[in-house]
Amino acid sequence: MSSRSVKILRGLALLAAVFAFGVVMFGAFVRLSNAGLSCPDWPTCYGKVSWPEHQHEIAQANQAFPDRPFETHKAWREQVHRFLAGTLGVLVLALALIASWRRPWARYAVILGAIFAAGGISFYMHGEHMWSSVLSAFAIGLPLLAAIGLDRPGAWRISVLALAVIIFQAMLGMWTVTLLLKPIVVMGHLLGGITTFALLAYAAMRFAGVGAQSDSHAALRRLVAIGIVLLIAQIALGGWTSANYAALACGTDFPKCLGQWMPPTDFKEGFVLWRGIGVNYEGGVLDMAARSAIQIAHRIGALVVFCYLAWLAHKVSRRGLRGFGFSIAVVLVCQVLLGVSNVHFGLPLPVATLHNGVAALLLFVLLATLARTQRKPSDTMFQNLGRPV
Repeated sequence: MSSRSVKILRGLALLAAVFAFGVVMFGAFVRLSNAGLSCPDWPTCYGKVSWPEHQHEIAQANQAFPDRPFETHKAWREQVHRFLAGTLGVLVLALALIASWRRPWARYAVILGAIFAAGGISFYMHGEHMWSSVLSAFAIGLPLLAAIGLDRPGAWRISVLALAVIIFQAMLGMWTVTLLLKPIVVMGHLLGGITTFALLAYAAMRFAGVGAQSDSHAALRRLVAIGIVLLIAQIALGGWTSANYAALACGTDFPKCLGQWMPPTDFKEGFVLWRGIGVNYEGGVLDMAARSAIQIAHRIGALVVFCYLAWLAHKVSRRGLRGFGFSIAVVLVCQVLLGVSNVHFGLPLPVATLHNGVAALLLFVLLATLARTQRKPSDTMFQNLGRPV
């Protein structure tokens, strides 16, 4: 593959990663402002591509969805988020196509995956849910197989994998609405967005040549990978806390909860992942003991992650990567301060939204550190990229 193609991939991956970060932030804003069900249908909003704006359209919307009266200040947020996510999908599709272009079988898999995804949406809008599910499964499976079988360096395969992830992410967005904010789906949707951002950011770094000339920092790879796993688990726990409306289950007390070190809790009820179909989870369905259990678990997880990443920052700095270690430490402290501020100030929307964004930023710093400990692709490997198979 020519250096020009690599530059295009690098630029497109960087653009998509920045855009994905914005989508994650805006998605957090939508979720935290309780606008997740402000458009009761999908992918339209009260049957419109945008959202109802005129009085007669609003009247028609309220008549069509009497259980979900139209709210302008919320509906635009949800639909704009869908527009942004769709734009990101186009960017990722372009990235996957370029990354797989010189391998015909992989290129066709990506193209067919995109066609099946579009068909799945069309069938869903016409009420053919079974056929929609079948086409969506193919839409995810084809680029996934292409990513696994593609004989390219990791960044190329990750670029194709991102397409499979974002198609599944679109399905999670649909289920978030149709399953009425089911917590496991809302948490999965958050993780899908974070995963998409992480894949694109890592691919952009590798396309940009982030890496080492030798294996002098190889001993750090496993330690950084453990930190990434712990952080993703904590992000999932944060998503579960938000999806169950448990962010203020301990009131505004910190480090105590409801004025106690160990208030009444119900961990078993708080972590039931599946509760059936048809329940509206807007506002939450758990009692205070279950929500307190979730909040306390989130705090314990935060403590574990803080201790490990603080140690990792020190370890990375001592091994000669001071800039990376310093970055981990600074972003980590900011994230903890935002978490405490969320509780102390009663979950203000700007702080809560920023808490989500800084979590993604902390993941980015860890991924950059991981990339820095890995070897760059050899010159021979890059020279062989243009050979068709």
